[in-house]
Amino acid sequence: MNQKKNRVIMNDEIRATELRCNVDGAESLGIVSLDEAMEKANQLGMDLVLIAPDAKPPVAKIMDYGKYRYQEEKKLKEQRKNQVKIVIKEIKLSIKIADNDIEYKVKHAREFLEKGFHVKFRVFLRGREMANPQAGKDILLRVWPMVEDLGIMDKPPKFEGRYYNMYITPQK
Repeated sequence: MNQKKNRVIMNDEIRATELRCNVDGAESLGIVSLDEAMEKANQLGMDLVLIAPDAKPPVAKIMDYGKYRYQEEKKLKEQRKNQVKIVIKEIKLSIKIADNDIEYKVKHAREFLEKGFHVKFRVFLRGREMANPQAGKDILLRVWPMVEDLGIMDKPPKFEGRYYNMYITPQK
């Protein structure tokens, strides 16, 4: 279905008898017959491309279709090149984590934030720890002051399933 929508109707594939015709970068020919439009396109050495097939009468444009497609692909490539890819680094913690382990993991998180990566802190609750999920939030709230000078808390600590998650993005 997607293939059919992206398909371009041009030259001999056009079935309409009358068209509203425009020349690329020039004047409008008005409403002309298909034969006249094809003849004009052949004189100019260009293609007749149907732009709005559902209009009454259908709208066609005389253009260099190969050049047009090349420019469209170039635009898409440029857009992809300018796209920023977001990398999320995940740091897992537990409720029974020791202070020096927290400092070690926070040191890594700080390095990630300095490199411009997003950091996701995650506290996994096992077995009986599920009875007191507040302990997971407390761990994350202990971590936050250690990284707040480098990052912005994108999502505050939130309970999701067996995890407490907190997202931190680097400051601009």
